[in-house]
Amino acid sequence: MRSVVGLFNSMPDAVRAAASLRSLGIPDDRIGVLAPGSTASEIHETMPTTEAEQRGMGEAIGGTVGAAIGIAGGATAGAAVATLLLPGVGPVIALGLIGAALLGTGAGAAGALAGEALEEGISNGLPRDELYVYEDALRRGRSVVIAFADEEIAERAQSELRRLGAESVNAAREEWWIGLRDAEREHYLAQGGNFGVDEAVYRLGFESALHPERRGRPFEEVASNLQREYGDRCDSKAFRQGYARGQAYCQHLNKAKGHHN
Repeated sequence: MRSVVGLFNSMPDAVRAAASLRSLGIPDDRIGVLAPGSTASEIHETMPTTEAEQRGMGEAIGGTVGAAIGIAGGATAGAAVATLLLPGVGPVIALGLIGAALLGTGAGAAGALAGEALEEGISNGLPRDELYVYEDALRRGRSVVIAFADEEIAERAQSELRRLGAESVNAAREEWWIGLRDAEREHYLAQGGNFGVDEAVYRLGFESALHPERRGRPFEEVASNLQREYGDRCDSKAFRQGYARGQAYCQHLNKAKGHHN
């Protein structure tokens, strides 16, 4: 099972893309959409809905993240819709259990409960190491489509998302770093580092701090985890400074969002 992800400029575009993935044979419970927003009217403007919940849906999501509603007329984005408050981002509409499960640690128990309703292979394969890219897209008013499919269908699904105008996660990740790079370069140079030589390792440390399971946790607390994932690279000064800056970045976003609200 492989994840397929695309970023779109609007929720309607994302929902249409989800419908296209469904037409390729990907089941509804393996398709999710994340979009900035918080109200039922925003959902109703995008697709026909009904207040009738599927069996077990209220238990899986409703009691934790607010009202969950089934999607009528041939569901195209999963079996439920819920609104979650994502730290540093704000209210997010999650269409489908995959959407709620992906937000997992960042959205508290909601994602954990949704994850229990997914197949183990899908739940374990959720690309949470890319969550910061999705969060940045959501902050910019964009929407995210994510699906799981077997290898052969996954290739066709990714091509279909590109055809429909989706930006890839890799492209969005580079765009995100370009927006931060000058400030990070100046900071690193001020600490006496050689950014031209150390940028790749510094960035790796920065991004490693953005994983949901490491946010708000000092380097020493997660050192063994980092060692397993990154090996000796995490022992370098550049990696450690990048990690510290990544933690500061998360704190800044959370404070800025709270002030804005």
